[in-house]
Amino acid sequence: MRAIEIGAPGGLDHLRIVEKPDPTPGAGEVLLRIRAVSLNARDVGMAGRATETTVSPFSDACAIVESVGDGVSRVKPGDRVSTIFYPKWLGGKLTAEKRSVTLGGAVGTGSELLVISEEAICKVPDFLSDHQVATLTCAGVTAWHALMVAANAAAGETVVLQGTGGVSIFALQFAKAAGLETVITSSSSEKLARAKDLGASHTINYRDHPEWSKEVRGLTNGRGADAVIEVGGAGTLQESLKSTAIGGTVAIVGVLTGAQEPLPIPTLMGNTLHLRGVTVGSREMFEDMCTAIQSHRIEPVVDQVFLFDDVRAAYDAMKSGDRFGKIVIDFSR
Repeated sequence: MRAIEIGAPGGLDHLRIVEKPDPTPGAGEVLLRIRAVSLNARDVGMAGRATETTVSPFSDACAIVESVGDGVSRVKPGDRVSTIFYPKWLGGKLTAEKRSVTLGGAVGTGSELLVISEEAICKVPDFLSDHQVATLTCAGVTAWHALMVAANAAAGETVVLQGTGGVSIFALQFAKAAGLETVITSSSSEKLARAKDLGASHTINYRDHPEWSKEVRGLTNGRGADAVIEVGGAGTLQESLKSTAIGGTVAIVGVLTGAQEPLPIPTLMGNTLHLRGVTVGSREMFEDMCTAIQSHRIEPVVDQVFLFDDVRAAYDAMKSGDRFGKIVIDFSR
């Protein structure tokens, strides 16, 4: 089989495609044939972390079950499935043990064949394409966790979404299906127009309105948003907090603009704000998300598709930040 690796000392200049022996599933394991994967901001960061060991990139995958080991009962050969980011986080609260294993490091989905526990995969909606299924593992579950679990958003409430990357566009689609008012920010008027076409209630160009919290307040008659899905971190968190209604939630899902930011503690206390860190989610959340996707016929937005041999170009496109939705690599051609 062919596999993608990033070797020491790290960085995309050490990315290579190698040949490896085909793996065989053991008891409780399944052999997957990967059809497509999608990229996340984490994948770019992980590319530089191959210091003494090799990084096997990617966490997200659409795959077909090729064969199964002894005792497997959740799936059968021929089933189409997706991987989950935390193979041990099946449900309940996150613990150190459940967090101890992730995909996209020592083991990743960047190979034509992959052996994995039957517990670490989920069946997916039939109407989605392979490319769309490949976007669900991280961006889809993160958006679902942030919006429907951490913020516990309900119909009629208002949510602010930052940018037009994978998590934000998924959150826009979930919010629309749940009957939420949505405010989406971007520096691109073209992308804001596309977000409107997807159902965004309001849009704000933050280049025109650097203090965009004032615009959010204006759109909500001074009340503020019930939830903000925070993808930036330093540089955007202050505006997010200023945008949030009393008792509202800021769900932090990324640090694209920096990881260090002072907190205005009096604001948090006086407005009884909930500041929640979100790290992807459990298999249970994945399954709940798929139920909603099936019920509302939600189609993930794929921006660009690359072939297996063009993996470096896919990384470069991810690093550029110029996308609307997800970047996918097709393994089937």
